[in-house]
Amino acid sequence: MFCAFTGGGTAGHIYPGLAVVDELKALCPELSFLWIGSSQGMDKHIVEESGSVDLFKGIASGKLRRYFSFKNFIDVFKIFFGFIASFFILLKYKPLFLFSKGGFVSVPPCFAAKLLGIPVYTHECDFSPGLATKLNARFAKKIFLSYEETRTFFPKEKQNTLLVFGNPVRPIFYKTDAKFGFDFLFKENQELYETIKTKPLLLVLGGSLGARQINKLVEENLEWLCEHCIVVHQRGKNTLLTETPYKEYLPYEFIYSEMPHVLAAADIVLSRAGANSLSEALVLQKPMILIPLMGSGTRGDQVENAQNLEKNKAAQVLLAEDVHADSLKKSLLFFLDKKNRTNYAENTKKMNSIEKPAQKIAEYLAREEVKGQCSMA
Repeated sequence: MFCAFTGGGTAGHIYPGLAVVDELKALCPELSFLWIGSSQGMDKHIVEESGSVDLFKGIASGKLRRYFSFKNFIDVFKIFFGFIASFFILLKYKPLFLFSKGGFVSVPPCFAAKLLGIPVYTHECDFSPGLATKLNARFAKKIFLSYEETRTFFPKEKQNTLLVFGNPVRPIFYKTDAKFGFDFLFKENQELYETIKTKPLLLVLGGSLGARQINKLVEENLEWLCEHCIVVHQRGKNTLLTETPYKEYLPYEFIYSEMPHVLAAADIVLSRAGANSLSEALVLQKPMILIPLMGSGTRGDQVENAQNLEKNKAAQVLLAEDVHADSLKKSLLFFLDKKNRTNYAENTKKMNSIEKPAQKIAEYLAREEVKGQCSMA
């Protein structure tokens, strides 16, 4: 018995789906899992690296752009071929249902599943629904949301299909070990490990693809940052500096399996405002400095996500003209005060009111679609 999942383009459209897979496997060990993702990019690597999915199938993927580009014309054909491939993949494996975690690659499989009579479920992790979710919602039996406020973005006729279950986070984030994170970071430098007692650990994240703006801001202020913190920086692929004179600066291209434990070890997080990263930080109650992605290439979802946390005093946000050295130092100095970190951590706890969303979603899918077809361990 197969269950199908789809989503991709970025890690944020994959990890939450994998979290649901892991919870479903715990409930129903008899199930097999198929993932339909982009044939290009990081989708295949992330899915197969997880070890959670039995089969990955890559399809052609066109991007749903909000601006004029000649690539939009080409991508119409990619979307068509993606649909054809999805149709025959789903026809072959006849999954019990298709769960979409969004991203432009998810639209053709959802459409194909609807035509084949396969129940479609989709999840929106952001404060407002993206274009892929709006399209997939037309085919979906149920739409899972992260926030109660997101209901207002859907039409009246869709209200009875909406379920607020929170944003799925991998089970490992509920079983993290900060000591393991410290050991991973400082296994070759015990002397630096001792300085943690006097300096907080600042974890800098730019998403799975990195963030040029954040990388540049860190580089320009590296001396000051290293005076006040141990800086662990996930920079993105092919962006590592050739050398750095600061022993307190620990750069990585990407941290995968160790990331939950590294995040647990962090005192402060400097990050974009992608929903997945925010949800993981909320689970671990980490105070955040957020620099959301802005501009013509984004619909503004990260700004909405960040401002929601700022409103609840769970994060400080730097926007547009505020993204500069002085504002960064001001926010960081605020969090160097342990009392302020504690207060913001308490507020993150309040925002994380829905316990284990991935488990809740898995239980719902098992109850509705798997039913008596597994032992429900």
